[in-house]
Amino acid sequence: MVCAEQIAAGPRTLAVRRALQTAKDGTAIADLLFLEAWRLSRPAHLGSMLRARQIRRANPQVSDEMNTELDHLR
Repeated sequence: MVCAEQIAAGPRTLAVRRALQTAKDGTAIADLLFLEAWRLSRPAHLGSMLRARQIRRANPQVSDEMNTELDHLR
């Protein structure tokens, strides 16, 4: 499962930082931070996987940009 420390560390990608500037509420912010933390650790917990999938569907451009950035860091 994605831990609170990963989310509390703040955004690591430019894509998520940009998306946070236009986030409308706390839920949107939490979702974006969760998605990035999930992508970094890829836990196999079903609940986390389903939540990440929903967030990716709602934010396909941010998800694609974030994945591109993280793939280049590897």
